[in-house]
Amino acid sequence: VQLQAFGGGLVQAGGSLRLSCAASGRTFSSDDMGWFRQAPGKEREFVAGISRRGDSTYYTDVVKGRFTISRDNAKSTVYLQMNSLKPEDTAVYYCAVKGRYSASFYYTRNYDYWGQGTQVTVSS
Repeated sequence: VQLQAFGGGLVQAGGSLRLSCAASGRTFSSDDMGWFRQAPGKEREFVAGISRRGDSTYYTDVVKGRFTISRDNAKSTVYLQMNSLKPEDTAVYYCAVKGRYSASFYYTRNYDYWGQGTQVTVSS
């Protein structure tokens, strides 16, 4: 499985970015997906998750109402729309494939495959 994340960059506080993650090597529509982020000196943390059909989504509290996860199974791509960005959103963002027998979206240990990450920097 290969995951390629892109769309990161430098943005001012209050701005928006849309991350994309293209998957290959597996039946994308069979996989739950997640976005995580890792800031310098901090552990990788869950940001958002989406079920394989896209009918269920999950968010960490600090991004609810600002970020939206979505997917296009025909394009084997998952997205993260980030609005009202804050300096504390600065991190490397990773997409990941959740294990098919893992229930929770929230833990890094439940994900089998990871993309290379894309840097998001929000200036104040």
